[in-house]
Amino acid sequence: MVKEVKYSLIKKLDNVEIRLYNSLIIAKVDGYGDAGFNLLFNYITGNNTQKTTLEMTSPVISQNIEMTAPVLSEKDSIAFVMPEKYTLETTPKPNDERIKIQQIPERYVAALRFSGRWTPSNFAKKSKQLLKELQTAKIKTRGNIFAMRYSGPFTPWFMRKNEVATEVQLT
Repeated sequence: MVKEVKYSLIKKLDNVEIRLYNSLIIAKVDGYGDAGFNLLFNYITGNNTQKTTLEMTSPVISQNIEMTAPVLSEKDSIAFVMPEKYTLETTPKPNDERIKIQQIPERYVAALRFSGRWTPSNFAKKSKQLLKELQTAKIKTRGNIFAMRYSGPFTPWFMRKNEVATEVQLT
């Protein structure tokens, strides 16, 4: 079972939740869009420099990192959230220089959840809905809208959990 990132629910609008996320460590790939998923998957399944030698086995193996949901994507970048136990200092270093380890500071995020397939047209439609609800509630946004995808590729389309989200400024 994939663990989900924890957050505190601050406010509920019609279809939008305003959440407070603690600081997160992410592994991010820019410039590859969804194709960056494979780079990140290889990273969490052992293509990293944190090597561990196990007794009675040979040779050295790489450390696997638990998958954490959601997968974040924005424009042509994609990111995996590292499990809570990791810090910038303790996160295994990627062997692939295209993967960058970053820290996202604590922030307020407005999220609109929907099910079904992830498509550019669904993203556009749900983004408009998110922005309309925030405008009605007079909540200011900060930055771009991004995607948060929770379901694996083998999850039936009608059971998939997706969100469009953006950082917001609460006064």
